[in-house]
Amino acid sequence: MLAFIQRIGKALMLPVAVLPAAAILLRLGQDDLLDIPFMAAAGDAIFANLPLIFAIGVAVGLSRDGNGASALAGAVGYLVLTNGTEAINSDIDMDVLGGIISGLTAGLLYNRYYNIKLPQWLAFFGGRRFVPIVTGATMVVFALLFGVIWPPIQEAIHSFGEWMLGAGAAGAGVYGVMNRLLIPVGLHHIINSLIWFVFGEYEGASGEIARFFAGDPNAGYFLAGFFPIMMFGLPAAAIAMIFAAKKEYRKAISGGMISIAITSFITGVTEPIEFSFMFLSPLLYVVHALLTGLSMMIAVWLDIRHGFGFSAGMFDYLLNFGIAQNPALLLLQGLAFGALYFVIFYFLIIKLDLKTPGREDDGIVIDSEGQTAAEPSSEEASEKASEDKYSIMADAFMTALGGADNITSIDNCATRLRLQVKNSEEVDEKALKKHGAQGVMKMGRENVQVVVGTDVEFVADAMKEKKQ
Repeated sequence: MLAFIQRIGKALMLPVAVLPAAAILLRLGQDDLLDIPFMAAAGDAIFANLPLIFAIGVAVGLSRDGNGASALAGAVGYLVLTNGTEAINSDIDMDVLGGIISGLTAGLLYNRYYNIKLPQWLAFFGGRRFVPIVTGATMVVFALLFGVIWPPIQEAIHSFGEWMLGAGAAGAGVYGVMNRLLIPVGLHHIINSLIWFVFGEYEGASGEIARFFAGDPNAGYFLAGFFPIMMFGLPAAAIAMIFAAKKEYRKAISGGMISIAITSFITGVTEPIEFSFMFLSPLLYVVHALLTGLSMMIAVWLDIRHGFGFSAGMFDYLLNFGIAQNPALLLLQGLAFGALYFVIFYFLIIKLDLKTPGREDDGIVIDSEGQTAAEPSSEEASEKASEDKYSIMADAFMTALGGADNITSIDNCATRLRLQVKNSEEVDEKALKKHGAQGVMKMGRENVQVVVGTDVEFVADAMKEKKQ
């Protein structure tokens, strides 16, 4: 069940990936920036059709090979479901949840029927062509079912969302802590989807992100507190780990840690930093989660509203500065949290002798590419320079994973490989980390996740190529 929920979380990342483009178009087209109405309308069109985009994106993300037939099935399923339920009860509005349900159904049906064989006289409709047909038929049944049971579910979701958003600082704090604590198992996308795309309504927009860009005066409180953490807190933690490293490793880890610190500051992509200490010291990660919750609460207390289309980095901070409320206060809060992170991390690492990067007994450090790796010899470095980085990493990973025969499925999300193996006991975690992994999670006997970083897709593609 956990593995399946993780697959859902991974599938949600594909439609979420379009949000930066939507946010950029919407903001640049506004009259306080470039004042180009058609550009703003183009961005707004994406937000207005998020349910359909989720239906298509989740279906593709969940399907075994990302074939276009799954996307068509997701769109067909969504149209049948929403129009069917509304015909039964005009007050039903499944919104993004309707898109997610349709995408999940289409993706699962695709995996079940993509290679189905039909009798010769129906052969044209066999294989992948059968998937949109069976999805449409299934969603007719779902439309009838949800047309009856969805109104009380819709009311419950609405009530819970109102309670969560109405809880103010306490609600934002709980969300901030849970958001970070769920990252290790890859389930943070689930809670994010509810906050970002479901809870709250304003002039047809649902969810914290869409409502913020639609001008809702109550949206942005559950997003603002992330900026001090991603722009200042975690980069400061990375610097603290540099200062706390052993002298002989300090230079080796500096380039990598500074690189991922800059990545967090500019883009808001934090997993490379978080996975550098998450498993080496769970205590630090719990402290990080609690500090995130505290930042979320303080932002609400300071009456700060800010939003992002992708993540709480400098790019989104500057892009949406003009439509935020008290955004300058986030910089002061960020500087304070940067100092807090540095002091707490450095003190705990030194006092408790935590084995953060550069302090391990086995000599594993982080290289200049921001990857965890043992210091190579000059001969190895020369050899690596002449070969493709991702091909080398793929070879090393496949060996460390027990060989190609032990790997049954290769997939990836934003920063990690999601693998299915025959036996996870054959996976060599130390070897994976030596060749670039920032973290390894064994989710039972057959599921393994390997944290690589934002370039994980290239590693996954290289591994798939070698496995063929």
